[in-house]
Amino acid sequence: MSRHVIVRTSTHVPQQILDGLAEAGSSTVHEADGRRGSLDPAIRPIHTGARTAGSAVTVSCHPGDNLMIHAAVEQVRPGDVVVVTTTSPSTDGMLGDLLATSLRARGAIGVIIDAGVRDVAELREMGFPVWARAISTQGTVKASPGSVNVPIVVGGQPIRPGDAVIADDDGVVVIPHERAAEVLEAARRRIADEAAKRERLAAGELGLDMYQLRPLLERLGVVYVDEP
Repeated sequence: MSRHVIVRTSTHVPQQILDGLAEAGSSTVHEADGRRGSLDPAIRPIHTGARTAGSAVTVSCHPGDNLMIHAAVEQVRPGDVVVVTTTSPSTDGMLGDLLATSLRARGAIGVIIDAGVRDVAELREMGFPVWARAISTQGTVKASPGSVNVPIVVGGQPIRPGDAVIADDDGVVVIPHERAAEVLEAARRRIADEAAKRERLAAGELGLDMYQLRPLLERLGVVYVDEP
């Protein structure tokens, strides 16, 4: 079997779960899943205010070559997030407005790319959400084989086809598709707990007391002294 493949897969997270994860946000989801799944913070949104969650279409490319992103377009279903890595580090501008237009036409709701993008002004004008490691004028070729919908590593995290990808201004988090519903329930419990804490803090209660941190300070040898 060729080591370069395009896998047709039906694995995905139900839309109602993805909607809930997007509403919870990447930081809350990260905490709810035991502080797992956070991508390298160097992968940042190209514009602020975007918030999305979708099932991953994974793409493995040769550095400086976006052929396999074009191949991945055909595999996109409405609501998917395209997640791209390269087989060695690259900051070349592998995605621009034309490719984003093609992806959007197939229903993609965003791209996570562990490489570079360009045509940033146009992407912002389109309102197409992209999280990238770099912005670069450097173009790419379309010449080298790669794979679509295979397990990849992006920003230090393993991502499989169909995994839930949550992205917003805080960054990007991945949740294995089989745990997505469980993590959503944990995230909702966390949100409810934080709402109660927010009310207490707004009323003037100190975090030192709410979290019972004074004994910890004492054990750590932190002491209060009065200024002469």
